[in-house]
Amino acid sequence: MLTQIIIFGASGDLTARKLIPGLLASHATGQFKTAVQVIGVARRPKSDDAWRAELAEWIEPDAQAGWADFAPRVFYRSGDVRDPVCARALEATLDTLARDAGVEPGQVGRLFYLALKPALFTPVVACLAGEGMLAAPLGETTAWRRVVVEKPFGTDLASAKALNQALRSHLHEEQILRIDHYLGKETVQNILSFRFQNAIFEPLWNSKHVESVEISVCESLGMEAGRGGYYDGAGALRDMLQNHLLQILAMVAMEAPSSMAPDAIRAEKVKVLQALTPLSPAAIERDLVRGQYVEGPAGRGYLDEDGVPADSQTETFVAVRANIANWRWNQVPFLLRTGKRLDGRYTQVVLRFHTPPVDLLNGPVPDGLCALRPNALTLLIQPEEGIRLSFLVKQPGPGMVMRPAELSFDYASLGAATAPAYQRLLLDAVHGNPTLFIRGDEAEAAWRFADSLRQGWLDTQAPVVSYPAGSGGPPEADALFRGCEGIWSRSEAQQ
Repeated sequence: MLTQIIIFGASGDLTARKLIPGLLASHATGQFKTAVQVIGVARRPKSDDAWRAELAEWIEPDAQAGWADFAPRVFYRSGDVRDPVCARALEATLDTLARDAGVEPGQVGRLFYLALKPALFTPVVACLAGEGMLAAPLGETTAWRRVVVEKPFGTDLASAKALNQALRSHLHEEQILRIDHYLGKETVQNILSFRFQNAIFEPLWNSKHVESVEISVCESLGMEAGRGGYYDGAGALRDMLQNHLLQILAMVAMEAPSSMAPDAIRAEKVKVLQALTPLSPAAIERDLVRGQYVEGPAGRGYLDEDGVPADSQTETFVAVRANIANWRWNQVPFLLRTGKRLDGRYTQVVLRFHTPPVDLLNGPVPDGLCALRPNALTLLIQPEEGIRLSFLVKQPGPGMVMRPAELSFDYASLGAATAPAYQRLLLDAVHGNPTLFIRGDEAEAAWRFADSLRQGWLDTQAPVVSYPAGSGGPPEADALFRGCEGIWSRSEAQQ
């Protein structure tokens, strides 16, 4: 048996930085169940050896020995696979490469990875399907055919529905793997096991005990590598909140699945996204903040970046106070935040717990003061990977003087490096495990909520506020915490 991984858009940055190193690592550690061939496809003419030489420059020094073994399994073909003639030529090449490896085409599984512009997803799939290259019976385990679709999956609900419909006209849902690399991060996956395999936490994971949940995906980068032109057509809402933040939210808030079967997990995630309450016009003004960075300690402002129009109103920061209208979470604010050119790069989830009903040591809290909220559970996703639990202890000595303390766990302490997200997801795609990929109705549910935010700020003409590059974001976002609920968390390095 043989697996062929065909990467469309092979000359792009994603292929060299993430896909090839991930495939190499899985091959070097023997994680593939079959022999593997990688075929890169792009329009620019190039030989196999030329492409291999280009890729070798991206391979880390400690992986070069493995690359020497893997490189002969890597091939390059030029062409535009929207053209049926090119598609037929590609299929003939794949069959020939399989036979050269001693395997008949009927014993080959094929993974088509669309590392392309979103506008090309539908025509490429349509062309491949028209030539019979994607045909495979449901449940096929040998000559299977799967398609990986990169983000963005649509630009709004209508386009996501149209893309789903177009893909499903040629493929079964089980053949479509919509990728979000955040789901490949070890700490995101660990949310499920941490919650549902530890009886001391799951009983507290609800509105009776949790006062608020914060999810922050903060970036210190701006528009490096000429991303200004692309980003200005997307913005923080579409680029980050609609996918990465809502995927983390779904993992944090979902009910226990009936099993670890892929659709059991994904069905619970969909329920959470469908329960997100759209914001009313009044709530848009109160519970949503859009920001755009201006010149500051970290450099120039967004409007001065290459490719950005001088009058752009695109948000580089968005924060929202969201509510999940179900029995577990109703009235618990989920505070979501993401932005560019902030004062650190970190992704984390913070569950803040209610204060005790009575403060036995200090008595009633005087009017105008906030009771200390000592208990928080922090899930660190990047760059640190770990868990922090904060609480109060008595300080040694006379009197009942309390001080904060913390229990912590770092994944580094396990002695094994976590695999990069793309490596894990590519391996799952080859093995036919869709658990960490987004189902069609899940993508639509996320877009439905994101569209409600976007339409709300258009209807209310919500302003885009400014924040200095290199700061913690616009101060207006602090008001999303009501009264004594707290403040936005900071990265481990900033504390």
